[in-house]
Amino acid sequence: MIETQKEKTFISAIVYLHNDTDTVINSFENLEKVLQNNFSNYEIIAVDDACTDNTMLELKQWAEGKAVALTILHMSMYHGVEDAMNAGIDAAIGDFLFEFDSTQMPYPTELIMKAYRTALEGNDIVCVCPEHVSGSSRFFYRIFNANSSSVYKIQTDAFRLVTRRAINRVHASHSYMPYRKAAYAASGLKMCSLTFDGKISNNQRSRLSLAIDSLALYTNAGYRISIGFTCFMILVTLAELIYTLVVYFMGIPIVGWTTTLLVISFGFLGLFFSQSIIIKYLSLNLDMAFRKQKYLIESIEKIQK
Repeated sequence: MIETQKEKTFISAIVYLHNDTDTVINSFENLEKVLQNNFSNYEIIAVDDACTDNTMLELKQWAEGKAVALTILHMSMYHGVEDAMNAGIDAAIGDFLFEFDSTQMPYPTELIMKAYRTALEGNDIVCVCPEHVSGSSRFFYRIFNANSSSVYKIQTDAFRLVTRRAINRVHASHSYMPYRKAAYAASGLKMCSLTFDGKISNNQRSRLSLAIDSLALYTNAGYRISIGFTCFMILVTLAELIYTLVVYFMGIPIVGWTTTLLVISFGFLGLFFSQSIIIKYLSLNLDMAFRKQKYLIESIEKIQK
């Protein structure tokens, strides 16, 4: 029997874990099988984002007696998927990085190798996306893509493969990636998507905060909203000015201080709205410039037979 020749490229697979007892074993079993059958050199990095159930116990029991290069990153506290996965990316040494933000696997495992072969065709970022997504996700990505300057559109994905060049390109611009998917799309490197007939459930916390941060940092949505509101207030002010001039020249007594106070209130509303957007930009820029260490790792375990 002729053994299939394995790829010599070093592969890193980073898997996010937070209370995934029901899916962790099946996920790692399938992933390890694909990597072992196709690559001579690979590593699996499990990011333990403060699991409080038996996820890590089951993972360690599964790894016992297996010839698998497994690294476990234990986060000091709950960080959320983006910060925790950034820790995993920093620990990875592979030429290609698989990023699994979830242990859900509603896709055929053949897509893992298909993503790799697609990357070899010159694509630095390959996203594997479900055809069926929730209405809220579709709404968010529609707004994001409409206001993004990138030629590549982002969407809900089950996992992605990125090259070391993509990681280096993004890190050259920012030491920290608050939203990896958007950072990759904004890198200017070639990006493509593969689809499968299925869907993934989204039970991650703090998605609203992430959505606001990504819209402020990677799109001009805030600028457009601010300009639009400012233009609206200019029109309101001009209308009030014309009304005041007409009343003055026609000699009609000025009544209705409520109208005046309403316009003033709208004016202050516009001012504070614009300031809130400016503050958001400044906060993100300050965070990226000075807060170099966004995550805290409690300990690292190397499990290698």
